[in-house]
Order: sequence, then structure tokens, then C-alpha cells
Amino acid sequence: MSNTGGNEYELPGIGEQEKLSILVIDDEKSNIDVINHILGDKYTIFIAKSGAAGLKVAQESHPDLILLDIVMPDMDGFEVLSQLKKTDLTKNTPVIFITGQDSIDDEIKGLKLGAVDYITKPFHSLIVETRVHTHMQMVEQMRIIRRLSTTDELTGLPNRRYFNGQMNKECGRAIREASWLSLLIIDIDRFKVYNDTYGHPQGDIAMQAVAKVFEKVLKRTSDIVARWGGEEFTMLLPRTDAKGAAEVAEHIRASIENLIIPCADGTPTRITVSIGANAELPTITETTPEGLVSGADKALYQAKKSGRNRICVCENR
Repeated sequence: MSNTGGNEYELPGIGEQEKLSILVIDDEKSNIDVINHILGDKYTIFIAKSGAAGLKVAQESHPDLILLDIVMPDMDGFEVLSQLKKTDLTKNTPVIFITGQDSIDDEIKGLKLGAVDYITKPFHSLIVETRVHTHMQMVEQMRIIRRLSTTDELTGLPNRRYFNGQMNKECGRAIREASWLSLLIIDIDRFKVYNDTYGHPQGDIAMQAVAKVFEKVLKRTSDIVARWGGEEFTMLLPRTDAKGAAEVAEHIRASIENLIIPCADGTPTRITVSIGANAELPTITETTPEGLVSGADKALYQAKKSGRNRICVCENR
């Protein structure tokens, strides 16, 4: 382990919601043009003119809703829907069938396969708008639920649940790519003393101030920071070796050391953090979430033991 002390870095998750998107899978250009005219101003529209192309676009674009024609030459809508339901990325995407046929049997078949609604041709603009809007409201509600379940209420950062899921994914990616993966565990020094001195509401303000430092420091969208629990935070740095992790950690340490956090009466306060970092390369060591956390935790303990307000890196070579 190496110690660094001394006197001197786009958070995923919670921002403005992006425009909802719709994938239209239909082999008739006239149908596509009408749907685009009705819905194009409000939603991002993706187009696929065959079932096979629709499956590919669905995997790549992750639409919020799919409008799927039943009758197509290469693969009918029922088969496309069956394939969508077999894939993790698309199995929960709501699908509305669009059809010129008025068949109860087809409607029952589609609903049993997992379609959420039907829109018949010729299109009536108000019907299309209303049915799509109804299902998009449900999509937005699910987004809110997912966001709330993976967000720390105090800081607005992703929470431990979200972070653990991302860490599992990044460990898998690091193994596939044989690339470095680094983890930082950041702990506010003597936070209980800070709370006892200035009060718990001021402690909350300090936590929020630290979270804002992370937002300013992280530049890559692949980097992930979360509140781990209590006064601890975690940061995942894909494709980052020990040297890069130490540079990020030192930037964070220095930025927080130089941070002035005023109390309600204007009294200036300061805090410091200790940081444990662990960098692993799958070709050298077995990279697992448990191993990453264990190494970073040991490094954090060493940083605390060595006097706090410093970083310690556990290098796996």
C-alpha cells in the first residue's frame, strides 16, 4: 500500500428527464409518415421497416414504447413480440400493436403474448395520441419509481443499491476487456465530532457539499459515485489503473480540504476525508465486487490509521 498525504477531480442518474422515445416497426411508409406526423413533435421517433430491423433497433435505441405492425412480410408482429419478450433489454418495453384487421382472435393472441394495447388503422390522430399518452404516463411513473429507489434522498447521489448493480456490470466488463477497474471508498473524518459540534442539520449540509464536489470532479460519464452509507461514499472508475485512481482521489481530498462550509450564522467550517483506493486488473487478479471493496476498505483503514486527511492505494500487480 502507498500513502499520499498533503496540502492540496457526469454524475449518472438524477438530471432533467430526456424526451421519451417510440420505435415504430411497420413496413408501410404511409403508416410511418402518419404516426410521425401525429407523435413526432412530442416524442423521439425511431423507425424500422421490418421485424428483423425492429429487433435490432430496439436493442440499440432502448425505446420507451414500441408501435408494432402485425402484418409484415419477413416476420409478423406476433413473432417480433415473442422475440422482444425473450431479451432482457426489451422484455419490459411496452408494445402496442397497430393493425388494419379487426380480429378478436388476433387481439387476444397479442394480449396473451404481452402487448399492452391495440390501435387500428386507418389512424385517428386523437385515438393515437390518447392511447400513447396513457402508456407513456405509466412509463414516466415507473421511471420516477426506479429513480427514487436508487437515489440517496439527502445528497441526490445514486445509493448503494444502484452502485452495487453498476459495480457488478463493470466487473464483468473489466473481465471481458481485460481492463483496469478502480474503486474509491471515501470517508469523512471525525464526522460524529462535526455533528456534535455544529448539529445534525449542519452535518446534512456538509454531506451535500461533499456530494457537489464529486459532481464537479468527475468528468467521464462512465465514472460512478454513490453514497455508500452514513458518512461514506464510493466511486467506481472503469479503465483506470492505480496511478489514475490516486490522482482522482488526491483531487477529491484536496478539494474537500479547501472547502469552506458556512453555518446558518455564517460561521465557517471545514472537513477532511480519508480515501482508500483499490485498482485491479483481471489478468493479474480475480476481479470481483467483493474483492474490490475489500481492498479499498483495507486501504481506507490504513489511511485512517496513518493520520486521516490522506489517501492510501492498494495496488494489485
